[in-house]
Amino acid sequence: MEKITLSVDQLRKKIGKKEIIKGISFELREGEVFGFLGPNGAGKTTTIRMLVGLIRPTSGTIQVSGYNIVDNFEKAMKNLGCIVENPELYPYLSGYDNLLHFARMLDGIGEERIKEVTNLVGLTERIHDKVKTYSLGMRQRLGIAQALLGRPKVLILDEPTNGLDPAGIREMREFIRFLAEEEGLSVLVSSHLLSEIQLLCDRVAIISKGSVIRTDTVKNLLSNRERAVWRFYPKEVGIQILKGVTNIEVKDAETILTEYDEEKIPGWNKLLVEAGVSVLEVNRKLPVLEDLFLELTGGDSID
Repeated sequence: MEKITLSVDQLRKKIGKKEIIKGISFELREGEVFGFLGPNGAGKTTTIRMLVGLIRPTSGTIQVSGYNIVDNFEKAMKNLGCIVENPELYPYLSGYDNLLHFARMLDGIGEERIKEVTNLVGLTERIHDKVKTYSLGMRQRLGIAQALLGRPKVLILDEPTNGLDPAGIREMREFIRFLAEEEGLSVLVSSHLLSEIQLLCDRVAIISKGSVIRTDTVKNLLSNRERAVWRFYPKEVGIQILKGVTNIEVKDAETILTEYDEEKIPGWNKLLVEAGVSVLEVNRKLPVLEDLFLELTGGDSID
């Protein structure tokens, strides 16, 4: 049976008379990467701040490794590591001295654990250099090392690839997968890069206007969403023919989308040609999370 490491149940947050978070629920499982997506103003950041204990919920429960963060705050937080926005580091100290400073705030965390997390994040060769000489990717890794010092079961990363170049983004993606698959951590990732979430995450929760509107595996969310992209002339004649055999979507002035069915498309193409329609293009369009996201959120962009 899969172990639940983070449980959020009917979480609500009111500020004044306005309800910002409207009873959201989801769970994280051991060893998975969980994407948390929402357009600007959806309540994603407010939710994350409640998860890490920065603000109190109005109602609902949050449990980390079975500990309620209201009733057992210290035990819950001991099992949770996080980077909210940018990691807070001292640039004129070395990476090692930064970790030593934060280790002193934790019970039973000494030099051996500092060495372990330094090795885990791949900073062994640069750990004694000053942080001001680190690249952005190295600073992100040092921030994650800091979050891992206390051996948490859950790691929350808010925009972990923010500002990284494509190589750095790929490296961070591989590192987060390693933490989940090899170290057994549950990692919650918020990101505005939908293509990265699609590559990185096992499951995704999509939040809009304070409510979670879908939670599922990336595979399930995108199943049966392959489309065929058509361009033909005259357009209106072709549309009428395709409407008789399949569902269609008018994408723009030139492009028509239909379901993708490898066995049926040659026949549909034949019908068009026999009716005097010139088929300029027919292509397979693979499903992407961005299309589903825009559909579910009514066209709102990610924050």
